[in-house]
Amino acid sequence: MNKSNDNLRDLELLIRSHYSLIFVESAEAERAETLLKLLAGRLGIPYFYWTRTKGLNRGDIESKGPVYGTADLTQALKHIEASAFPAIYNLKDAGDLLENKTVSEMLRDAAARYTKNYGAVVITGQSLAVPDGLRQASAVFKLTGPGRDEYRHLLGRVANDLCSRMKAEVKLSEEDTNRLLSNLKGLTLTEAEKIITRLIIEDGALDARDIERVIDAKREIVEREGVLEYYPAEEGMSDIADLSTLKSWLSRRKEIIVDPEKASRFGLSFPKGVLLLGVPGCGKSMAAKAVAKEWGLPLLKMDPSGLYNKYIGESEKNFRRAMDTAEKMSPVVLWIDEIEKAFSQGGGAEDGGVSARIFGTFLSWLQERNGDVFIVATANDVEKLPPEFLRKGRFDEIFFIDLPDRETRKSIFGIHLGKRGKDPSRFDLQSLVQMTEGFSGAEIEQVIVSGLYTSYSAKKELDTDTLTREISATRPLSEIMAEKISRLREWAAERTVSAH
Repeated sequence: MNKSNDNLRDLELLIRSHYSLIFVESAEAERAETLLKLLAGRLGIPYFYWTRTKGLNRGDIESKGPVYGTADLTQALKHIEASAFPAIYNLKDAGDLLENKTVSEMLRDAAARYTKNYGAVVITGQSLAVPDGLRQASAVFKLTGPGRDEYRHLLGRVANDLCSRMKAEVKLSEEDTNRLLSNLKGLTLTEAEKIITRLIIEDGALDARDIERVIDAKREIVEREGVLEYYPAEEGMSDIADLSTLKSWLSRRKEIIVDPEKASRFGLSFPKGVLLLGVPGCGKSMAAKAVAKEWGLPLLKMDPSGLYNKYIGESEKNFRRAMDTAEKMSPVVLWIDEIEKAFSQGGGAEDGGVSARIFGTFLSWLQERNGDVFIVATANDVEKLPPEFLRKGRFDEIFFIDLPDRETRKSIFGIHLGKRGKDPSRFDLQSLVQMTEGFSGAEIEQVIVSGLYTSYSAKKELDTDTLTREISATRPLSEIMAEKISRLREWAAERTVSAH
């Protein structure tokens, strides 16, 4: 699907519906202008643009120069109101000037002259705040990012241009090209052009290895925004014991990520995400990291505690910035750890309703998100989650991760001993597995880590006896929180799918 065509169609619909004042939000001024020029041409009306330095200019034909004195926005608005013939006027980055009430009222009066024809006054820019007095008289339009066809065209144009001027070659398979196009998504066309150009010029080639470089460039965007954390996806599904049902579910959806165009033709869309409920320490966080590794996608983590700010309105802004960043980075895996801390029910009164407002915004975003963002949300305490959050359709599936059984505990011992350079066959795993009934995977790992410290201090090799003593000294959560875990299992039995 070509998103540019969608933008053009939707903007044309607004103007044909006689919206004469439109706020167009976009970080790509050049792309927004191109779209408005195309729209003016389709409607058969002139296109004008205004800038602070040049004033009001004709933009669809060779201009004789700006209209005299219109660098002052108030004078430009007077000219627009007096002209009153069908046209599109693009006021570039004029949003902050509208804080002046007089300017705001003049804009409303100027735009009102175009309600009976196909003209419109358009304000373009980033993070536009619509003045209260203009809300009812205007429409807000968020320009969607470039579509796949636009990135493909850009890739071909840049590659052909560079290959004609230097010794260079493109060595990408169809699958590599699909992955590259997917990872360009979220970048502006200008950003994408600079990155592709740099990748080719540096070594005279564009190949599969360069895909990671694109991901690195997008990581810089995340770090610059500062509301999400970029996580390197180092562990794959092979590093997780059991969870066979969850692994199978994820594996069946991998092809959608590899070739989204083929999946779309088949009638499939990008998956929404999963909610992982379960006992603390049983691998929920590891599963989030493993999804990104297996699917070859960037992994972003949202820390709920980092959203909240003591200043009124800032928490909501932080959340919107986080979601906008995730969409810009898409396709991406967004990991929200211990999601109940962000949206626990009953928190509205104590925090002035902030958590309730953010929760409402999050539910809306889940339904209406623009980017390919796969959410892996984890929760330890289902009782704190609002009931609306667990309704069917919010996520593709809700999985329950329980304490590991005997075979899984044996695999966990093998994985963590092997990671630390210890041969599992040198240990009495059957005895260790029997002693760790009710232990979580994290608790088993900690037993091994503690045993290593003990052995290192005693200047001897780690052995079964040392691990046995560490197990005996550990009281697992299944004993400390027995009643809570029992209630969680009962709740999950009829409402979730077992991840095992």
